[in-house]
Amino acid sequence: MTHTSTLDRAATAFATLGPVGHLPKAPGTWGSAVAVIAAPFLFLPFSPLTRCIILAALFVVGGLASGRAETVIGSKDPGCVIIDEVLGQWMVFALFPIMTTWQILLGFALFRLFDITKPWPVHSAETWLPGGFGVMIDDLLAGCYAALCMWGARHAYLAWIAPMMH
Repeated sequence: MTHTSTLDRAATAFATLGPVGHLPKAPGTWGSAVAVIAAPFLFLPFSPLTRCIILAALFVVGGLASGRAETVIGSKDPGCVIIDEVLGQWMVFALFPIMTTWQILLGFALFRLFDITKPWPVHSAETWLPGGFGVMIDDLLAGCYAALCMWGARHAYLAWIAPMMH
C-alpha cells in the first residue's frame, strides 16, 4: 500500500475498521464485536425505519470501500475487510424496537454462527454482485438468518416461557 491515494487509504481504513481488521486471529469476530459495542450508540437509538436507511447506506458505502480495499490489498474478500460484519451484525438488530443485553449477545452468537457456517444461499451470495458488494451481501444474508432466529426465539419466549413465569 505504498503508492496509494488518500481515497484508497480512507476506503481501506473504513473497510478494515482501521486497525481492528488487522488484529490477530478471527478478524470477522473482532468486527462483529465492534459492531455490537457500537450498536447501542450508533444504531439502536434510532427507529427501525432509520436503521434500515443506515443499513442501506452502509451497504453502499461499505461495498464501495470494500471493492477499493480489494484492489489496494490485491486480494478478493481479504480477511482484514470487516465492514461487512458491521452490516450483518446490525441487520440482526434492525427490526427490534428494544434490545436487552441478553438479546444483543444472542444476536452476536447467531450472526457469527451463520457467518461462519454460511448455509445456503449465504455461501454463494458473494458471487451474485460484483466487487465489494459481493463482500457485503453474504453477511447481510447471514444477518437475516440470525434475525429470523431472534424473532423465533422472542416469539417462543413470549408465547410459552413468559406466561409460565407469572
